[in-house]
Amino acid sequence: MGRTILTIIGVVLALWFAITALGWLFSLVKFFFFIGLVAVVIYLVVTLLAKSAKKG
Repeated sequence: MGRTILTIIGVVLALWFAITALGWLFSLVKFFFFIGLVAVVIYLVVTLLAKSAKKG
C-alpha cells in the first residue's frame, strides 16, 4: 500500500515538474524573442540615423 502511494506521489511530482519546466522554457523563449525584437529596432534606428547623417 505504501509503495503504491509513493508511486502515485512520484508520478504527480514528475508531471508537476515537467509542466513547470515547460513554463520556464516558454518564458525563456518569450524573453529572448523580446530581447531580439529590441535589438532589431535599435539596429534599424542606428542604421537610419547613420544614413541620414551621411546625406546631410
